[in-house]
Amino acid sequence: MRDLLLQVRRTPERLLHPLRRRKTLEGLRRRPRPHTLLVVCRGNICRSPFAAGLLRRALSRVGVRVDSAGFVRPNCPAPPEAVAAAARHGVDLADHRSRLIAPDLARAADLIVVMDPVQQRDLRERFGRPARDLIVLGDLDPMPPQGAGGAGGPGGGGLRTIRDPIGQGPDVFETSYARIERCVAGLVSVLLSQPR
Repeated sequence: MRDLLLQVRRTPERLLHPLRRRKTLEGLRRRPRPHTLLVVCRGNICRSPFAAGLLRRALSRVGVRVDSAGFVRPNCPAPPEAVAAAARHGVDLADHRSRLIAPDLARAADLIVVMDPVQQRDLRERFGRPARDLIVLGDLDPMPPQGAGGAGGPGGGGLRTIRDPIGQGPDVFETSYARIERCVAGLVSVLLSQPR
């Protein structure tokens, strides 16, 4: 019964996802390719460094600089589960150390990618970034959102949220990283089609 209620409660989000995706892609297509791209998550130890690694690999050849940062705990390594899961996707996080988002970093980025709507709002409020310069990565998922996106977690945002896998085991890392990879592929496709 609980699962059925959860499915019913999430139906509006699933129905809104194609509209959000289309709106995000159209917004990206209307802007020039960024020179600098910043990927942000809470701790900058799992999701944002992995997404940044994928983006760096795809966009370095066209001169896009990709950085990552977080809101808490600087200079922390990626946990072993993150390193192992990222390696399965061809991204090396072994030497990664978390970095705090600072005003100069937030203001210098042409485009900022976040893992949930709360982070999007925080960046607008703390650093004065306009909504057009911030995208929620989960909005680019070509698959309709399923399962737990983080609605009850600290990031909020429901199915739009890229689930934070920290402390939840290898399966959750794999699920989160697979979703990040799908979303990044959509972002890269648009960015590579843009003029400078």
